Amino acid sequence: MKQYELIREGDRIAVCISGGKDSILMAKLMQMLHRHSDFPFDLVYLVMDPGYNELNRQKIESNAALLNIPVTIFETNIFDIANSADQSPCYLCARMRRGSLYSKARELGCNKIALGHHLNDVIETTVMAMFYSSQLQGMLPKLHSTNFEGMELIRPLYCIREEDILAWRTYNELEFIQCACRFTENCSVCDNGGGGSRRQEIKTLIRRLKRDNPQIETSIFNSIHSVNIETFPGYKKNGSKHTYLEEYDA
Repeated sequence: MKQYELIREGDRIAVCISGGKDSILMAKLMQMLHRHSDFPFDLVYLVMDPGYNELNRQKIESNAALLNIPVTIFETNIFDIANSADQSPCYLCARMRRGSLYSKARELGCNKIALGHHLNDVIETTVMAMFYSSQLQGMLPKLHSTNFEGMELIRPLYCIREEDILAWRTYNELEFIQCACRFTENCSVCDNGGGGSRRQEIKTLIRRLKRDNPQIETSIFNSIHSVNIETFPGYKKNGSKHTYLEEYDA
């Protein structure tokens, strides 16, 4: 939190809870931080129901009660809209969910939303972008919203490993929803709607590489913090592409 200056005095933050292990742990950690912070800020524990089935909705509510997290729940029909889309329903769903969270958070007087992306999400996104999108692209610990002026997104779990989140869940004998998506509700392994997805392939690949190099996750994470731009033939900044030849003869 201090390294990336995620919270400032006077912030009002919507802690967004999807019902999975990551967002629930984030909410509990934010609650504890709020109690012991060096400066005042406010929290709202926000749950958006995009069309969960009854079991998932009940699981979210019961876990919040068990962990003494006072959630604010609002409902949308995002799943119905996304599931009726002819193309890219997952992309549409993700954008609509993010937009709904920003909109509700602003309505509640918040200037930031907090999402539960962890260290493994960061490194998997980096590798996925290189393997499948032909670009080197990271995931920032905080960023300004491009569609909601004055709003920011923060990722408090940015430096926390998924294995530690799993250990917390197991130690406390907790159960969370696995996959809320209508397409994959019954999957046993899920990454927010991606059982068997490219992200799952990258998870498996990194797990295999980790057997021979236990520090590989740390290496990938550290690499996006120390990019040597002078060794790249091309890069993009503010939406414009640049080449090293622009300054080659300078």
